[in-house]
This record gives sequence, structure tokens and C-alpha cells, in this order.
Amino acid sequence: MRHPRRHHDLGGLAAGPVDHDHDGAHDHDHAPWEKTVDAVVRLLSAKGILSVDELRRGIEELGPGLYDELSYYERWIAAVTNVLVQKGVLHVDDLGRRMAEIEARWGEP
Repeated sequence: MRHPRRHHDLGGLAAGPVDHDHDGAHDHDHAPWEKTVDAVVRLLSAKGILSVDELRRGIEELGPGLYDELSYYERWIAAVTNVLVQKGVLHVDDLGRRMAEIEARWGEP
């Protein structure tokens, strides 16, 4: 039985020519927040709180609308947040309060 293609599964689809002149790992400098997301994922992994399989599952579960709209590291942080909420490491109400605090601080002159 063939499983239907999920929104994140792009293998085999037409995507245009491959640019062989650039090494994919080094084609841009990462923004500080992207480096922070990478560090958080590495720390959670090293502490045994998040596995690479959980991260992948979290990314795949974002859904077609959100998955397509987010950048690479935005997908990572959304997936990490969802997995940590599912595991009870983070709580939605605490997360909401903290986000409101940060948003208020950003609005200050």
C-alpha cells in the first residue's frame, strides 16, 4: 500500500536546476537568533530532553500552511516548542506570559 505524500516530502518533485557552485552549508551567514536556535536544540539533545527524531516529527507535524510559510530555523523553534509542551517541559500559559513580557519590552523606546 502506497502512503500519500505528506506536505514536507518534496523528494522527486521538480525543483529546478541544482546550483553546484555553492556549498549548501555555507551559502549565508546565520543570524544571531538562528545560531541561538541551533544552540538550544544541541543543548536539549545533549541533555537527553529532545531527540533528533522528535525534532523531525515536530517539524513534519507543523502542517502544510505553517510548514511552507516558516524558514528553516523557524520550523525548528516551532517544532521544539510544540514537543516541549507535549512533554510537559514547557506550559502554554507560562510561554504566553513570557512572550507577552518580551513583546512589551520590544515596544518600549
